[in-house]
Amino acid sequence: MAGHDALGLGGGKEITLGVMGGGQLGRMFVHAAQRMGFFTAVLDPDPVSPAGRVSHHHIQTAYTDPEGLARLAAVSFAITTEFENVPAQALNQLAASRPVAPAGSAVAIAQDRAAEKAHFVTCGVPCAPYAVIETPEQLKAVDASLLPGILKTARMGYDGKGQVRVKTSAELAAAWADLKQVPCVLEKMLPLALECSVIVARGADGTCVNLPVQRNLHRDGILAVTEVYEGNLPPALVERAVAAAKSIADGVQYVGVLCVEFFVLEDGSLVVNEMAPRPHNSGHYSMDACDVSQFDLQVRTLAGLPLTQPRQHSPSIMLNLLGDIWPEGGVPPWEKVLALPGTHLHLYGKLKASKGRKMGHLNITGASTHRVRTTALEAARLLGIEAF
Repeated sequence: MAGHDALGLGGGKEITLGVMGGGQLGRMFVHAAQRMGFFTAVLDPDPVSPAGRVSHHHIQTAYTDPEGLARLAAVSFAITTEFENVPAQALNQLAASRPVAPAGSAVAIAQDRAAEKAHFVTCGVPCAPYAVIETPEQLKAVDASLLPGILKTARMGYDGKGQVRVKTSAELAAAWADLKQVPCVLEKMLPLALECSVIVARGADGTCVNLPVQRNLHRDGILAVTEVYEGNLPPALVERAVAAAKSIADGVQYVGVLCVEFFVLEDGSLVVNEMAPRPHNSGHYSMDACDVSQFDLQVRTLAGLPLTQPRQHSPSIMLNLLGDIWPEGGVPPWEKVLALPGTHLHLYGKLKASKGRKMGHLNITGASTHRVRTTALEAARLLGIEAF
């Protein structure tokens, strides 16, 4: 990666950062890059993709299209991705001529739950007991101690998709059949107390910084609420989670922003759930509550700029805004929500609201945790979001 001097920021030279994917994470990356003076290029097949509509260049092709990839490489100084299911081979093709962060090899691990679990074990980070199921023989050999469990497709699962809870061997067999016998991972169900996540940013020089640990609430497999403030989690747990996330990043010489999601068990122990090789929904609060956001960190890792430890200056709660809260033919009561102190609305430029679709998020900041929680609960009430 080039350093700050090589970029010549403000020197009249057009420096373009590229991103594979045109969703909301790409849109927020584009905005962060543009604030720093970079030009941006987005490769996404959707003509009205959120990121493509605000970028300097929108290359409207499939992610594996050789001509589109060549065009992205031609205009870009360096290239990143905004979603983990981008074809790893496309990233590898781009890396032949341009710096790519994260690398295709790291993204490939995150795309396959079996490879991901093996990586966690190699890094010495505990995960739930599991079994890989790719053949009928492996299905028959599943240890009964793993039941009840959650059967997850090894690939292409996100936001609760491709997951089935099973209690018995018969239910397991039926669920695998329903999933068309694709490669899966069976995870033992554990007594969960809560969920949390850590976002780290690692540079090519090995420098690694982290955002504060986020306490998360999921509903129907989709993140609903993130709370980040002093005392949201026990200090010893925070320390273990940060160390584990950095170990996972170091284990693949990761470059870029990485989110690692954890389960906290009822006995206080910590187990890793999964990793996302990109900025994450749970880090959106950093846009308004920290001096350096997760998207600023993504720009810095991609451009080879210095990484500084982010500082959270305000307690914060993020509410995920799904299409469910959009009334038929109308919009949510933004005028009432934005009348509340410390509210920051971020909409993603999506043209159609639908159930479960991420349309935006609301960050709430304030001088005290009590004030933030009070405001967040009132905002949730106004929007028809279940209290937390």
